[in-house]
Amino acid sequence: MNYQSNRPLSPHLQIYKPQITSVMSIMHRGTGVFLILGILMIMLWTGSLAIGPAAFSAYQGTLQTGLGKVFLFILSFCLFYHLANGIRHLLWDFGWGYEFKQVYLSGWLVVMVAVLFTGALWARLIIS
Repeated sequence: MNYQSNRPLSPHLQIYKPQITSVMSIMHRGTGVFLILGILMIMLWTGSLAIGPAAFSAYQGTLQTGLGKVFLFILSFCLFYHLANGIRHLLWDFGWGYEFKQVYLSGWLVVMVAVLFTGALWARLIIS
């Protein structure tokens, strides 16, 4: 038997428009993966500390380059986004926030919290 069909697989991305819920779900997974990179970075940082002052100084210098700062900035956004969205999911577990309006409100609130907390952290780092 030949089961080939010209019909698209469901759900098909050419038919469905992205919604805040789907975009936030994808971002939650992506930020989780990026946080794993952050854990690896912390492991290398502590490893360089164990190796000695020269290795630690070299690693610190790497983190202070432009690319290192971009990585740390993205990592901090991922941390705040993942945290805020995780709290949102905990509220859902308690049965709050399933109404259409609340889903969108809490979604935009998560994004705003992540942006504001990231901005506040980096403003504090730049000032000091």
